Amino acid sequence: MLLTNEQQAILNGESGEVLAKVMKTLIKYGEVFGAEKMVPVTGKHNHLVTSFGLKALGPVYELMDQLINAGAVSQQTFSCDPRPLDKNVPASFLQNFIFKNFMYSRQDFYEKQLNSLGLMEKDAFTCACYMDEVGNKPEYGDVLSWAESSAVVYANSVLGARCNRNSGIMDIMGSVVGYVPYFGLLTDEGRRAKWIIEIKTTKKPEAQLLGSAIGMKVVEDVPYIIGLDKWLGDELDDATCTYLKDFGAATASNGAVGLYHIDNLTPEAKKMGSELICEDAKTYVIDDAELERVYKSYPVMWKNPEKAPKLCFMGCPHMSLEQLKDWTDKIEAALSESGNKKVVVPTVFTAAPAVLKEFEKTEYAERLKKCGVITSYICPLMYMNNPLSGKMRVITSSNKLRTYTTARYYTDAEILNEITKGGKN
Repeated sequence: MLLTNEQQAILNGESGEVLAKVMKTLIKYGEVFGAEKMVPVTGKHNHLVTSFGLKALGPVYELMDQLINAGAVSQQTFSCDPRPLDKNVPASFLQNFIFKNFMYSRQDFYEKQLNSLGLMEKDAFTCACYMDEVGNKPEYGDVLSWAESSAVVYANSVLGARCNRNSGIMDIMGSVVGYVPYFGLLTDEGRRAKWIIEIKTTKKPEAQLLGSAIGMKVVEDVPYIIGLDKWLGDELDDATCTYLKDFGAATASNGAVGLYHIDNLTPEAKKMGSELICEDAKTYVIDDAELERVYKSYPVMWKNPEKAPKLCFMGCPHMSLEQLKDWTDKIEAALSESGNKKVVVPTVFTAAPAVLKEFEKTEYAERLKKCGVITSYICPLMYMNNPLSGKMRVITSSNKLRTYTTARYYTDAEILNEITKGGKN
């Protein structure tokens, strides 16, 4: 790999043995993917995917201590994925015992390490760090060192930043040394589309369902989506960005998509159009029947599929302020129609702490509380990793949560029906 004089000096140990090891690790990582050089990380902030103090992550804590003791801390402040625990989220005595004593027993210790390494602020824990309220929104063209898949695909696609789908710990290493290997989605060629996706639905497709279909089809390739602007328009307003947040998370978790282009909408597609499409690109047509086929293909992992749900999780990735307000209106209307005063299924809406703080300033917060809905900053995935949680009948409209856990996927409309009417039409 061709290194600059500064990069070579770091590798030679002129900035210390620990930083030399970090540089060597990143170089080896890049060489695996054919990178010929290292490029500077330019984003104002970093984002770390490893937010949970799992008892089993001893090597991670040792590594973090080495970085801190050597003064090799992040060159950027950073946000972090959501916390795994929240006392406000329903859990039994045994579930809480396992959470605190066998799973996330080192959470407080690890958060102290994160603070020493450069955490933005105490409450900077969210998978949707690019929300305006959080303050970690990259600029167009910024080179990032992120690992959280839903954040990477959003930054690449909606914001036009450049970031590979890195693994956890690689994200902090890139930020510590200030460089990342140049390959894949950092390159112009790596951002070209190998798939053309034609949307031919008769209505606006469900974001999570459409993302799932595309992710499973293209896997890690870049898709260029034609026809979605008919339903979303050509401006990245709050409603559209919220849609793309959930859509992208599904492409990234049901496949391994790190970047998508939407004709007439996303920044690079607006700038370059069909020039982004490879000559030998394949085509995938998505209509109503295809989305229905994908939906019916999802396995139901409950022991008793016919029984009523015990818990509903919304917000994986974390909900936006607009979603919280919109769902408040929808739940109130549905409860009024059903004659119920509160949701009939325990329901948790998750969002970034900063988003929840803004939500609490609105009249919607009290209205949602009266409906019986709990708001939380928790990571639903981390909650579901508890063996006892995995046995629960949990419903969600998140395809990411469905993919990684035993939670059962329902469309937004079905979720609303379940939590307000008990599944009765």
